[in-house]
Amino acid sequence: MDEWLDRTEALALLNVKAQTLYAYASRGLIQVRPDPAQVQRSLYRAEDVVALGRRRMRSRKPAAIAASSMAWGEPSLRTGISTVLHGRLIYRGQDALRLAEGASLEQVAALLWSIPAPPDIQPPAPSPPQPFAALAALIPAAQPSAGRGAERLAQDATAAIGALAGACGIGPGDAPLHDRLARHWRVEAQGAALIRRALVLLADHELNASTFACRVAASTGAPLAACLLAGLAALSGPRHGGSAAALAGLLAEAGRTGAEAAVQNWLNRHGGQLPGFGHPLYPQGDARAGALLAGLTVDPGLQALARAFFETTGQYPNIDYALMALTRSLALPADAPFTLFLLGRSVGWAAHAMEQAQGDAIIRPRAIYEGE
Repeated sequence: MDEWLDRTEALALLNVKAQTLYAYASRGLIQVRPDPAQVQRSLYRAEDVVALGRRRMRSRKPAAIAASSMAWGEPSLRTGISTVLHGRLIYRGQDALRLAEGASLEQVAALLWSIPAPPDIQPPAPSPPQPFAALAALIPAAQPSAGRGAERLAQDATAAIGALAGACGIGPGDAPLHDRLARHWRVEAQGAALIRRALVLLADHELNASTFACRVAASTGAPLAACLLAGLAALSGPRHGGSAAALAGLLAEAGRTGAEAAVQNWLNRHGGQLPGFGHPLYPQGDARAGALLAGLTVDPGLQALARAFFETTGQYPNIDYALMALTRSLALPADAPFTLFLLGRSVGWAAHAMEQAQGDAIIRPRAIYEGE
């Protein structure tokens, strides 16, 4: 639920005059509404006030602006694919949570790729048993993305994701990917529906680290498979797709010491960020996590961890926590969170690579030199 501030609180946070606050509201930079308890008084949306305050605190020198844009800063690339707006994840103008109620990953691919029909994603024969090798095998014979039409790029993307699907154990067939993945994991129909929901919720997330890596590769004209390989390389890091492994370690520690002690020990060692909790784009809680957890029975260990962390920091579970809850609920393999993240996000990577390939400018930021 959104939090709202009165005028005094908003002015104190922004350190501006009342006229400036009114100007921000009139320009749409801060959402405003009447106070239900006193109609003549206005309330200001806390998330908007905080975000605007952070922007005002930063130096407006070009170097400082460029540096801040690399870490949850100002938008740095134009896209029509997805965004997170006031806690809502939007895929090309559609609410991702509503799409997750019934759409397949293939249907979401058609939406994000702007193609008329869902792609037929099939693994190659033979299929390399490892995602890195599967994508690398496609590159020597692949065509550059630069200068290729949208239809050809969609074909390249379909082949690359098919290679990833095969490396994840998905066989050929007419069924959508989530059903074939559920069959591979020996999961019943109800579990297959949860897998479908997770894949759709993971399909894209604006300009995250792996997507940015993918777009950088695409800006050079690299083949679609190479662009997805760049995304996969970024996803493999412990601060991105590797969060599930860190969360599993934290759960094991909580089983030995108790949730409160495990949380405190982690915070003492690593600071305020716990794997599976918190997200800068969702101050009121990760909407994707809520949508996935709604269909799950979360085991007591994860529940205790969430309570302990919320009482300590006030932060909510994110999508990594929800993927761990799904994995434990359906008794999936330990690498299931990474597999789901990879397959779902590969659709978004492809969309961004295709969009970037339509331009003719290479992504090349400048460095701030601090050496001798």
